[in-house]
Amino acid sequence: MSLRVPARTWGGRTTEERRAERRARLIDAALDGWIENGWAAVTMRGVCQRTALNDRYFYEHFADRDDLLGATWDAVRTEVFADLTAIFTGHLELPPLDILRAAVTRAVRLQSDDNGRARILLADHAGSAVLEQRRKTMLTDATDLLVVTSRPYLRQDADELEFRMSTLVGIGGFIELLTAWRTGAMDIDGDRIIEHTCRLGALLATEYLPPEVITPAG
Repeated sequence: MSLRVPARTWGGRTTEERRAERRARLIDAALDGWIENGWAAVTMRGVCQRTALNDRYFYEHFADRDDLLGATWDAVRTEVFADLTAIFTGHLELPPLDILRAAVTRAVRLQSDDNGRARILLADHAGSAVLEQRRKTMLTDATDLLVVTSRPYLRQDADELEFRMSTLVGIGGFIELLTAWRTGAMDIDGDRIIEHTCRLGALLATEYLPPEVITPAG
């Protein structure tokens, strides 16, 4: 019978807890710098200065700057997707277009949130292969989320491949519209984006959802 050796603690925290805290601090520092000056301004030296950690602790968690950028993106993407997934799964009693409106509204509000975290997902990533690939993957993941949550409402004769293609086009356009709004390329406001996107969603729904689901009785 082996005896379990208690984890050593410093200041009431284990080694793993302290490592996790340092990693979180480095990511938060990268995110702060990213929001203030863009991803290109995020450097190993900069995040170490912000956290008062030396480069040994940086390389304890990240192979290089690209690794840090990817981890920072992933942290925000996970947070945003958890938020949106909760809307889809937490309002199943509502008609699907009402759920869509709630999700679209939340996505728009996240882009104007004071903390600015979600905005890094739609920023200009040209020049960073790591971030450009993650943006492409985000589009696919968002499409998967909407397809999966819509599946119970689809007409029995609906072509799911066609629905997926239409959803991909819709989400891609929505992301580009949000980007144009955030960069000032289009003089619009968040409420107009919500209304326009939901109107397009309703048109798309007529192709794939039965009428009673689109406009429930009562």
